[in-house]
Amino acid sequence: KPIPRIEESHMSMDPINLYDYEARAKLTLSHDAWDFIDAGAMDEFTTRRNRSAFEDLTLRPRFLRDVEHRDISTTVLGEKISMPVMVSPAGSHMVAHQDGERATARGAGMSDTLMMLSTSSNYSMEEVAEAATGPLWFQLYHRGYDLTEMLVHRAEEAGFKAICLTVDTPSPSPKERDLRNQYTRGFELGNFRAVDRPQSEISGTDETPGWEVSRVQPITWKELEWLRGLTSLPLVLKGIRTAEDAHVAVENGVNGILVSTHGGRQMDMTMGAIEMVPEVVAAAKGQAEVYVDSGVRRGSDVIKALALGARAVAIGRPLYWGLAVNGAEGVHGVLELLREEVDRAMSYCGQTNIQELEPNLVNIPHDWGPGRMAP
Repeated sequence: KPIPRIEESHMSMDPINLYDYEARAKLTLSHDAWDFIDAGAMDEFTTRRNRSAFEDLTLRPRFLRDVEHRDISTTVLGEKISMPVMVSPAGSHMVAHQDGERATARGAGMSDTLMMLSTSSNYSMEEVAEAATGPLWFQLYHRGYDLTEMLVHRAEEAGFKAICLTVDTPSPSPKERDLRNQYTRGFELGNFRAVDRPQSEISGTDETPGWEVSRVQPITWKELEWLRGLTSLPLVLKGIRTAEDAHVAVENGVNGILVSTHGGRQMDMTMGAIEMVPEVVAAAKGQAEVYVDSGVRRGSDVIKALALGARAVAIGRPLYWGLAVNGAEGVHGVLELLREEVDRAMSYCGQTNIQELEPNLVNIPHDWGPGRMAP
């Protein structure tokens, strides 16, 4: 008997996990758009490892406890959110839905959590801020001193709560699937509508075909003081992956570190993001909050990340899946499935407060190396 296809047997049901959203999004989107969302850099090793590393961690359940009342709300840089799951910055949401980042902001607000908006959004930061009901951070790609200053000032004026500087793209790295498909997104970059600059100067690392993407001099440690001088907003560095860089970041007074592999979309052949969290947390020494994205698909992943010392996690590709399936409601649906799973995992681990997880909730593989132990 043939196995029924998903659209025949399950499309009438509401999705019951993020993988249901993934399968439906793949059916909804064009082949090239799907590849743009799904692909990783080069051999896609890091993209796969982001998942396998989470799966290498196992939970240690605790029972016979009163877990009737559980609180999974938390704060990030003092901003309260209803659960420790945020929306990662990602470019061109219109690839998945015509309402793009405005829909994502509405979905995140419906779930009472935080959205990070990409510099490479299709709608401008002002348009997204108008649609949002939850807190926003602005993800910054350094585009040279004048453009960066313009973006930072606009973000502060629009009510964004932090600047999240991406640091892990020192050179362009178009994805090989996109090159084979000769894929171009073709959507405008909303934050640069009135900017008279060549596309190669305002584009991010994979907005344009081939290698004709931004080659502006990357920002370095010495420019952080200049960047901080532009705004009173907190500064988060996205893409820090080692204890060495985390130590320097804290010495430079950053407020947060988002451990991220960019979903494996820029540099291949690295560890998965979750593997890097223990050493970054140890190096930060409580002087900066630590978050992680890349590979989060289950509520149990969230518990694992927080047990290793992260303050919160963020999701990237799943936001596109939600958008493709049902716009703002789809993003909200993805987040609410994670909420339920986080809460359920909490109960099985015998925990009642997400901000006060007890030690030793996860088993860490021996081959993760010395010093990478749960706090």
